Amino acid sequence: MTRFVGCIDLHNGQVKQIVGGTLSESQNELLKTNFVCQHESPYYAQLYRENHITGCHVIKLGPNNDDAALAALKAAPHFLQVGGGINYDNCIKWLEYASKVIVTSWLFDSDGHFSLSNLQKISQRCGKDKLVVDLSCRKVETSGAPKWVVAMNKWQKLTDVELSKETFSLMSQYADEFLIHAADVEGLCRGVDELLVGKLYEWTEHLPHLKIVYAGGAKSIDDLALVDKMSRGKIDLTYGSALDIFGGSLVTFENCCQWNQHH
Repeated sequence: MTRFVGCIDLHNGQVKQIVGGTLSESQNELLKTNFVCQHESPYYAQLYRENHITGCHVIKLGPNNDDAALAALKAAPHFLQVGGGINYDNCIKWLEYASKVIVTSWLFDSDGHFSLSNLQKISQRCGKDKLVVDLSCRKVETSGAPKWVVAMNKWQKLTDVELSKETFSLMSQYADEFLIHAADVEGLCRGVDELLVGKLYEWTEHLPHLKIVYAGGAKSIDDLALVDKMSRGKIDLTYGSALDIFGGSLVTFENCCQWNQHH
């Protein structure tokens, strides 16, 4: 069954909800922030643990977030996954307190070319069961059907990896979990990308033990049932700006917890 999974997004050391498509390497004036949380990161780590919301992640969106990420991890040791700037050199350090590490940009060179050898190396170092590959993506319209291309560097640079059955078949040899942010709808509260959710199931139905967490646009508690139906329960869902604990008014944390308890 599809489950609710929690997130903690960090920007400049604070827990924030941001419109994903406005993140930039240098132009902070373009950043659109939906909500800056009064509580610090450990509060949310403990909240998720106390309510048994497993599989949650803390994401460092840029610099100046290591201390806040570490504080969250130490508040709930080996409960949270951590992502943002993870690489071969620092992954073991983060696994001292994290349940898993999430790797993104380190799998690509500066031009966006995928490095299979980097994926193999970090998988061997961490262990397949401790590694999550972030394949957050942007939709690219073509003359035929749309495609989804993995984006790096705060989702601003497209890589040479297109989401497909072949992509998941290859990468699932080295990681058994994937995090997919639909960057075009992230933070907008306009609904999940239903076409992408359906495709994610189609691309991975031959990999029954593979876990996928989808993030982006969820705006209603009913989205859990929608994703559950479209993915045959394979894909989990996280809420951000719509959730009341992050200043939203569309979805309550209590209802999300109840969904998990009942399913």
